[in-house]
Amino acid sequence: MAQEIERKFLLSSEDWRNQAENATRIAQGYLNADPARTVRVRIKGEQGFLTIKGKNEGITRAEYEYPIPLGDAAELLQLCPNVLDKTRHEIRNGGFLWEIDEFAGDNTGLIVAEIELPTADTEFVKPDWLGTEVSGDARYYNSALSLTPYSRWPR
Repeated sequence: MAQEIERKFLLSSEDWRNQAENATRIAQGYLNADPARTVRVRIKGEQGFLTIKGKNEGITRAEYEYPIPLGDAAELLQLCPNVLDKTRHEIRNGGFLWEIDEFAGDNTGLIVAEIELPTADTEFVKPDWLGTEVSGDARYYNSALSLTPYSRWPR
C-alpha cells in the first residue's frame, strides 16, 4: 500500500525564506473532502495530478497520486466547490525535504511547513524557524481549509 507519513508545523519566524529554493504555484480542489477518503485534483506548475488519500491514522495514511493531463486537471478543478491557492517553497535540511505552503485567497496569512518521513518514528532535526506542531489538528488539513478557510477561523 502506498503511504504518506507526514508531520505539519506552523512557523515561528520568517527565517525560512532565506533557505527556500523552488517556489511553485499550486491550485487544488477536492472532489470529495470526507476525512475518511479525500479525492484531490491539483495543478502544480504545469502538471496535473489526481490524488486519493485514506483516513489519517496518527501521521500516516494511504495515498495514491497519479499524473493527469493539465487540461483534465483544469476541467476537474471546475467541479470542485472551492479551490485552494498556495505557493510551495522547498527547503532541504538535515537530509529531508521541507515543503512550506504559503496560502493565498481565503487562506492568506497561513503558512505551514510539512515534512514527509519514511516511518512514523523517524527522528529529524527541527529547523530554528519551526513553530508549533499541528499534525493532528484537522483544521490544517488542506481538505478542511477548502471548506473552512483560515480567514473564517475565530480569533
